Amino acid sequence: MNISRISSLKFIAVIVLLLSLELTSSAQTDSSSKLVYKINIKESIMPAAWRQVKVGFDEANRQNADIILIHMNTYGGMVDMADSIRTKILNSKIPVWVFIDNQAASAGALISIACDSIYMRKGGSIGAATVVDQSGNVVPDKFQSFMRSTMRATAEAKGQDTIVVGKDTILKWRRDPHIAEAMVDPSIYIEGIIDTGKVLTFTADEAIKHGYCEGKAETVDDLLKQAGVTEYKLAEFSPSLLDKLIGFLTNPIVSGLLIMAIVGGIYFELQSPGIGFPLGLAVLAAVLYFAPHYLEGLAEHWELLLFIIGVILVLVEIFAIPGFGVTGISGIILIVAGLTLAMIDNELFKGTGSFPLIAIVKPFGVVVASVFLGLTGGILLSKKLLTSSMFPNLALHSELSGKEGFVGVDLHIKSKVGMEGVAITVLRPSGKVQIDNEWFDAMAEFGYIEKGEKVKVVKDEAGQLYVVKID
Repeated sequence: MNISRISSLKFIAVIVLLLSLELTSSAQTDSSSKLVYKINIKESIMPAAWRQVKVGFDEANRQNADIILIHMNTYGGMVDMADSIRTKILNSKIPVWVFIDNQAASAGALISIACDSIYMRKGGSIGAATVVDQSGNVVPDKFQSFMRSTMRATAEAKGQDTIVVGKDTILKWRRDPHIAEAMVDPSIYIEGIIDTGKVLTFTADEAIKHGYCEGKAETVDDLLKQAGVTEYKLAEFSPSLLDKLIGFLTNPIVSGLLIMAIVGGIYFELQSPGIGFPLGLAVLAAVLYFAPHYLEGLAEHWELLLFIIGVILVLVEIFAIPGFGVTGISGIILIVAGLTLAMIDNELFKGTGSFPLIAIVKPFGVVVASVFLGLTGGILLSKKLLTSSMFPNLALHSELSGKEGFVGVDLHIKSKVGMEGVAITVLRPSGKVQIDNEWFDAMAEFGYIEKGEKVKVVKDEAGQLYVVKID
């Protein structure tokens, strides 16, 4: 082997060595860099916020993020949605930090306490987690009890620190559960922290002093530097158009309006001839109501089935069974149940130590109020539109005169006045009676008449027989 060839091989070996050292150095630099995935909660804690957190956590896991950072500024919202977010955080394998960029009140406080580290902006606050209704009034204690226990359990989930004092080893809660309860219950007294009659809210300095904040920061970059994260890549969750649409449609106010459209549309369709716009509106509203809840995993197949069966039972009661009884009432119950359960996260009922009553009461109130308003609106609107000259095709307005051979009264029915018969069905107050082996629709003049009781026809009005019970 000649000298020139040996020199060439040495040169190549040096180049390969240098390249390997560069790649190793680069790999070490990349390995020390952290991927921080940021999710914003800068709105009321509603289904839209829960969806963003859920989708954001999935994306953070997909990208193998090292830290999930929640950028928060909220005055609170729905307890059940906050509890779902809390559970997601507690079960996360990736450390979750929160940056309170002003407010973490009520449901926001619950979410923050669930995080592994809390950082606050100067002037920010955390607390005031008393449960209130839509009007801002404090709800009964049975609802506060659920929030108290949830706040306490969340603080306890953060564990305890071991403190050595002299020869003694003391276990101290990292976040005092008693303080978490005081953010809900004004009757709790903690010496040097809160008097009775007040709900606890911490400033940034107070939160740091009592273990509810790791430090103050003005920006996300400042926060990460304080936490010792110097090399990092920041990724941020951005909701898609579908995410925004689903969040909008699952908002309780929008859901209430859709329920009103469903009920009002069905009622209005029953008052007008043929099949037209009202039924189409009701079907569209039902699709817009159930579809986003189904995609969110809130509505199950059986909840949708409850609603459909309920509608069928009500229609059967109206068109096939005289009066309004068990079938119609059962249908209404199933409709309300289907609409209510579709708004509730079914995960709340799995593995919980206490029944989250408040998670059902609010959706149930929205559904009942919307059904009532939809039915009332349908009645009032149908009266106006059916008699309006602007919509002549919604009702039949043609008239038939006697000159054209029209007789407005069924003379056969009119001949039954004064005759006796028997009730074939229960009259509540309408039903069917049998007279001379013929069946007729009839109305009870007074009260109710049971099936099989003898009746007498007392009058006929516009082809409708009115009967009374014979004692």
